[in-house]
Amino acid sequence: MLSIVIPVYNEIESLPVLLSSLSRVLDSARYAYEIIFVDDGSSDGSTGFLRQAAAGNPKIKALFFSRNFGHQAAITAGLDFASGDAAAVMDADLQDPPELLPEMLNLIEQGYDVVSAQRITRSGEGKLKLLTAKMFYWLMRKMVDERLQPEVGDFRLFSRRAILAIRELREQHRFMRGMVAWLGLREVILPYDRKPRVAGTTKYPMWKMLRFAWTAISSFSALPLRLSVFLGLFVAACGLGYAFYSIFAATVLKATVPGWTSLVCLNIIFSGATLIAIGLVGEYVARIYEEAKGRPLYIVSGSANISTGQTHVAKAVILSSPAGGAETSYEAPARKAHRV
Repeated sequence: MLSIVIPVYNEIESLPVLLSSLSRVLDSARYAYEIIFVDDGSSDGSTGFLRQAAAGNPKIKALFFSRNFGHQAAITAGLDFASGDAAAVMDADLQDPPELLPEMLNLIEQGYDVVSAQRITRSGEGKLKLLTAKMFYWLMRKMVDERLQPEVGDFRLFSRRAILAIRELREQHRFMRGMVAWLGLREVILPYDRKPRVAGTTKYPMWKMLRFAWTAISSFSALPLRLSVFLGLFVAACGLGYAFYSIFAATVLKATVPGWTSLVCLNIIFSGATLIAIGLVGEYVARIYEEAKGRPLYIVSGSANISTGQTHVAKAVILSSPAGGAETSYEAPARKAHRV
């Protein structure tokens, strides 16, 4: 049984082509499968299309978020409800080719827990996008985890025990690539040529990629805090050097009034360094505050072909079907830890 988890956010143009490609590949391979779409608060008609598709095919399942909770939360929800012996995570824009799934399944059957698809080419992307992507992966390996593979995104296939392990990681600020690397399960890399989007536009513009990178760094590494210490030491050393210069100027050069320019510059340097350090500490304290609140990772307001009424998921709110009356919600208790 293969589960395919697909986050969806305003992908109405891509969904018909995606479903056709998936059906062609999976039906020809004769796999038992389910396709779990996670609608992350779409507003372009994707929700209606998924409901209609699920009504005509029981293998197509869908979860509908109450609002946009983000790509990583959508992946988390899909894996929470995946019932297959293996689960693939892929995007809805067909840049992750379904044709790789049979080969990825063969690797899972050989005993690997994670099969990660690595992009060797990225068609349809400009030089700026390629440069920033290269910088992103270099930064992630240096500041987050050196086990992170370059040019490996969220297109992966997980064994059942890898799914159970990932389900136990319920931190608020999620970076799935770092979480997979942290688990340290047996992983194999499968190179592929990434195609252009079949339709629509990217949902990760530059500002969103920068925010994603900062989430990854601050959630998995305390290096920025340590760097602020070194920055403070460097600025303090510069200040000490200037103090020695001031003593020399007063005693030897007899220049006791060197001017206000140098004082202003030093004040700016010290103030800037102090504010940077305070800002970094504040960012980490804010993340601790958000984790301490223990809010759910996502809220499921509806579903199609998935029974959510008795489902127990840690740090998630599942709203009951409106067919039975007023909607109610609950936060399911945390599961017991699985040994992997």
